[in-house]
Amino acid sequence: MMTVEISPFYDKKMLCLLCKEHFSTTKIRSRQVRVIDHDSDFRPIYINKEINPIFYNVAVCPNCGFAFTDDFAPYFAPGTKEMIAQNITAKWRSRSFGGIRTKEQAIEAYKLAYLSANFKKEKHLTMAGMMLRIAWIYREDENRAKEMRYLEISRNLYIQAFSEGDYVGTQMSETRVQYIIAELSWRINDRAEAIRNFSRVIETQKRSTEPTVIQMAKDRWQEIRDEETAIKAVK
Repeated sequence: MMTVEISPFYDKKMLCLLCKEHFSTTKIRSRQVRVIDHDSDFRPIYINKEINPIFYNVAVCPNCGFAFTDDFAPYFAPGTKEMIAQNITAKWRSRSFGGIRTKEQAIEAYKLAYLSANFKKEKHLTMAGMMLRIAWIYREDENRAKEMRYLEISRNLYIQAFSEGDYVGTQMSETRVQYIIAELSWRINDRAEAIRNFSRVIETQKRSTEPTVIQMAKDRWQEIRDEETAIKAVK
């Protein structure tokens, strides 16, 4: 008896938050995704590099060009729909982002979603997550200059999210947001900001519900101290 191989990709029907048109976007079946590890900034590392769910987080409406993720709120503040119409839809050349995406298409989808989120006044946390995923795609591509650029944009947005508290009520805890600020600061060589935030994370250990993140911060803190000791020894 022949077994039918099920494609890891499937089409999901979407309703555009902006223009209310129906369209299809491509997703990956969760049972086809296997994570073998994570980078210290939470980037998942998949066994099969050809099947990367990060490429498919963003849905792009072929009708109006509005791009969004599951993290977008359905509410539009007064005047924001008009801003999107003027700045995105008016310049939009109708095209589909359905089907298997290249790295370039995935990055373009995230950039469209960032623009949409900016005009819609989405949470800084949501925008930070999208910029971080662009950095991850560039890391996979070993494009260090562009990875660093988007890590910095993401870090700055996470700082805004933390200062405004717009992570409250999301899956990102205070500990996790502070950790990612510290980790991204370390990666972009902003040592002062990294040290300040790793310290803050470790200070929350008695009241935090994120023991894994606390341990990650402690490990990083030890690396920083070891590195500083080595630098002093050379001097």
